[in-house]
Amino acid sequence: MHEGLRSRGFRGCTVFDCFGAGQVVSQRLFSGHSWRERPDTQQPMFSAFKIMKQLHEMLWYLSEAQVRTYDPDAAQDARELASVITALTRDSLAELFSVDVDALHTAVRAILIEVSEEVRASYFAEVGHLDPSLGAGADLAGAHLRARSLCGADLRGSCLIAADLRGSDLTAVDLLGADLRDARLAGADLSAALYLTQPQVNAAKGNADTRLPAGVSAPPHWRRR
Repeated sequence: MHEGLRSRGFRGCTVFDCFGAGQVVSQRLFSGHSWRERPDTQQPMFSAFKIMKQLHEMLWYLSEAQVRTYDPDAAQDARELASVITALTRDSLAELFSVDVDALHTAVRAILIEVSEEVRASYFAEVGHLDPSLGAGADLAGAHLRARSLCGADLRGSCLIAADLRGSDLTAVDLLGADLRDARLAGADLSAALYLTQPQVNAAKGNADTRLPAGVSAPPHWRRR
């Protein structure tokens, strides 16, 4: 089924990634039972998945923050918060529903921004060598950014839909929450980009020359292009 989804127009289904939350919810919290077999579990299962996915996504980002920071204290803060969140993923269903997800997002965000500023500064992001339009939350849909050195740019939350980034260097570029749908990444170097996730890569267009971070792989449709 999955191999034919993109060609049939179901691209959104090929982009989605739950960071392993679905397996935890279905197998541990609901003992492997499907909501189709037990319709009474549908509402609590879906609600649990929504929370669990966010927790797993936070753990993904905190894992990267731990290895990218140069500050031992920041790394320790990230480890401690990750331990707290990991414990929450192992709680009962009732305990999961009592989690203050907003408070966790705030705590995680603070660490991620701190690490981002530190790493980007090491690539001289603070000395003004970058285009002023390249900022957090920028609207860069369709932007021509081909073969550019974007090292250290803060593109957190930016719209990069169909942006041309072919051959560009995105080392230490903060891509947290950036929209990379149909972004052209052929030959681009994202091997040391910050906070790049599999769903973002799945939504973009790359090729065999696109360099990706460890833990993120080229989607099948890149190899077919």
